[in-house]
Amino acid sequence: MLKFVRNIPWRIIGYICMSVVGLFGIGMLMSLVKTKDSVQVCTSMKVMVEGKETFIDQHDISDLVNGEFGRVVGKELATLPLEKIEKALMTLPYVASAEIHSDMDGVLQIAVKQREVIIRIMNNMGQEYYIDTQGAKVPVTLKYVPHVLVANGNINEGYKVALDTVETQLVKDLVSIVNFVKNDPLWSNQIVQLYVNEHKDIEITPRVGTQQLLLGNADNLPDKLDRLSIFYKKILPRVGSDAYSTVNVKFDDQIICEREDGWVLDSLQMKLKMK
Repeated sequence: MLKFVRNIPWRIIGYICMSVVGLFGIGMLMSLVKTKDSVQVCTSMKVMVEGKETFIDQHDISDLVNGEFGRVVGKELATLPLEKIEKALMTLPYVASAEIHSDMDGVLQIAVKQREVIIRIMNNMGQEYYIDTQGAKVPVTLKYVPHVLVANGNINEGYKVALDTVETQLVKDLVSIVNFVKNDPLWSNQIVQLYVNEHKDIEITPRVGTQQLLLGNADNLPDKLDRLSIFYKKILPRVGSDAYSTVNVKFDDQIICEREDGWVLDSLQMKLKMK
């Protein structure tokens, strides 16, 4: 009998007993949590608004939630339509994403990420709108004016509904130019504004100098900006900042400079050997 008792794997039996007790405890805890969740009321609402813009703030979000769904604080969490609240937040044109969840203390956590705009369009019909990093049109608001490049002039594309996508090649070119130069230390500081002239050519209004810089479109953009850099480094120091009214890099391998009284064509300015 003693030998039999000694041969019993008490350690394994102990582990099994501990596992059973642990599983029973976890089951009891889950049951208590589930019971608590079913009756837990919303104790407060915490709103976090992310992003570099300030189109909306915490008060805008809480006002929308309480306005459309009633005051949520004090209601049972299980009765709150979290999916519907998320969808309602996503209808705001300045919201890129929204997530909602509640914690063990009954706090309703709302995290909203704002859209990031990169350019403001002012078309020839007097309409204004922003375009964000996803190519969607965002309405202008008096509450907040972001520091982005403005494009105006002969732009026909209008604004009908928030978050419409860009339609015309011209506006796509304007967006391409902004995306290309926004991280460039020289051109992000040098470009003050983009202008579309009567020929639908895109011009740059520079911070330094009085001349208009004529790009044409966004095709071959790196090469065009390289030629403008040559103008600033090699030509401008020789002639002065007010010598020309227009500097044209629309055509391949050329820098065409125009005075107020006519064209200036010399070997350096007219034809470049880029290699």
